Amino acid sequence: MQENENLIIDAVITWVDGNDPLHKTKMANYIEVKSSLNSKSVRMRYDQVNEIEYAVKSILKYAKFVRNIFIVTDNQIPDFLKDKENAKENFSNVFIIDHKTIFKANEDYLPTFNSLSIETLLFKIPDLAEHFLYFNDDFFLANPTTTKDFFINRKPVIRGHWSAFYEDIWHKKLKRIFFNIINKKQNITYKHRKGLQKPAAILGFKRYFFTEHTPSAIRKSTLENFFSENIDLLSANIQHRFRESNQFVMHSLANHLEIKAKTCVLKNDFQLIYFQNYKKPIWWIKNKLRKTKTNNKKLFLCMQSLGQCPDGKLAYIKKWLSDKYD
Repeated sequence: MQENENLIIDAVITWVDGNDPLHKTKMANYIEVKSSLNSKSVRMRYDQVNEIEYAVKSILKYAKFVRNIFIVTDNQIPDFLKDKENAKENFSNVFIIDHKTIFKANEDYLPTFNSLSIETLLFKIPDLAEHFLYFNDDFFLANPTTTKDFFINRKPVIRGHWSAFYEDIWHKKLKRIFFNIINKKQNITYKHRKGLQKPAAILGFKRYFFTEHTPSAIRKSTLENFFSENIDLLSANIQHRFRESNQFVMHSLANHLEIKAKTCVLKNDFQLIYFQNYKKPIWWIKNKLRKTKTNNKKLFLCMQSLGQCPDGKLAYIKKWLSDKYD
């Protein structure tokens, strides 16, 4: 029998339309500083330019083994799925999952505007396959993939490298000491690297396995089993409507649980083309995107905060996405 024969794999994407006036109104009821609703830091996290359509199309094109694609959202529907007849014909295996579904029995924490809280409960999606891939809505598959790019002998493939804890890095120590002297208090804002390393600390690791912005291969039972014995930890991570400094990243928890149990395959090649900002000239953007054609070992593309891209460059990128995936 082949190693991944008959393996059922689903994909999960979390998504929000932060441009939706109803969503903004809902958020305004809970956010402390109302003026921050239109700040760059908030808009970077919630704005979208319909890139999820191409995230879905990239899975349909380059991961044909995926059974179902679940889009987890708050009473919203992406534009490309609003035409029901077209959705039925072209996206028959794409399903909308509302926050209320995964927060069942935890409705007091809704509404939530916190991706960390939402991600923690993805394992509760009804009929979710044991093996699933977790995407952010700005993740795309750049080239054809196989099941072995995500699971080998049914074990998750985890891409990354070992790193010292944030507080153990010497220049971070100096920065923290200096910051505390000047400000007389600690910086308590959420830091992504700390969110990645917290599960490692919880599980007794001396270092943590750093991962980049690529899809995560996860086994549902890994999370189910852990949270069934650590319900307080689950509740602590899902109760925040906005990001808190003490929260952890769900896929990092899953990764470290698999590493501890020796039930995974570690790879140090991210196979990623990553855009973080769009200040570079258009020729640089074109050249970087060209790598998806010239290097078929690059399997993943992440275009973070695409809503912050200047109009001219955004028009080029969206046409490129359309040409690649339509």
